[in-house]
Amino acid sequence: MACGAVLLVLSIAFVITIGPASLSVPDVYRIVLGHLGAGDGAGVSKVKDAIVWELRLPRTLLAALCGAGLALCGVVLQSLLRNVLADPFVLGVSSGASVGAVSVAVLGVGGGVLSLSAGAFAGALVSFGLVLALAYGAGGGTSRIVLAGVAGTQLFSALTSFIVISSADAEQTRGVLFWLLGSLGGADWTLVTAGAVVLVAVLAVCLAHAPALDAFTFGNSAASALGVSVVRVRTTLLVATALLTAVLVAAAGAIGFVGLVVPHAARFLVGATHTRLLPAAALAGALFMVWVDAVARTVFEPQEVPVGVVTALVGVPAFAVILFRMRGSHS
Repeated sequence: MACGAVLLVLSIAFVITIGPASLSVPDVYRIVLGHLGAGDGAGVSKVKDAIVWELRLPRTLLAALCGAGLALCGVVLQSLLRNVLADPFVLGVSSGASVGAVSVAVLGVGGGVLSLSAGAFAGALVSFGLVLALAYGAGGGTSRIVLAGVAGTQLFSALTSFIVISSADAEQTRGVLFWLLGSLGGADWTLVTAGAVVLVAVLAVCLAHAPALDAFTFGNSAASALGVSVVRVRTTLLVATALLTAVLVAAAGAIGFVGLVVPHAARFLVGATHTRLLPAAALAGALFMVWVDAVARTVFEPQEVPVGVVTALVGVPAFAVILFRMRGSHS
């Protein structure tokens, strides 16, 4: 775990030196240390200072937070729903966030008071509330939550498409589609702070329920026999993961496959005990997303590739491997 944390810090330190602007490595570190009060940033132009402190560093940190949060949610959902293919978007949160963001950007909902991120967050919470109401109205249970999530995803995806097709002009459509594919271009310190606070809080809640998550691996009956309050714990963790997913989607758009693939890699490395698995998955997800973002913004510079495209290109082959392993385990 310590090695992973060190590797993450070194990766962030290296990635912020990469970019189209001609900045020397000493200048980059002089700027960062100057803002942290551990050095003197004198002699560096304001433009360079802004590129590092206002653009590169918050973007890289937000990438790490998104990766950590999505991977953490993936671990929890795969355990709660007893489905190795579950990920944070199985609850319909991503599609609901898309409707909220599109409503603000295209329809002007909120009259300019709501930002794109605020609209996405509101849409995510509405979607999650609808999915939970539908699932528990049908009797609860993991299978009904999954089915309700599928229904919610399809409904809100259709609403997003309808709004874009019926109301958006070409420029709005391009901006919305880029955001829907995942974009860290709007990263700032406010988003980083909000994401960090929610991530730490949700990680603490999940670690507190780590023994219960171990019990859920064997099914609801086994968990109940071990003294776990199944409904309370499941509801608490579902709400926590939905809140975290909503915050991350609001900040960076819909980034797929991180919550599906990274938990399996972490489980392979540290085992299935959630006390170790939860922080390991968070570190692995953060590390993964830091490098994904570096690739997305530099490989085709000055053109930027949506990070969701890169995660899909990596995630689909990994997803195929998981499916083949499942076939082997059931043969």
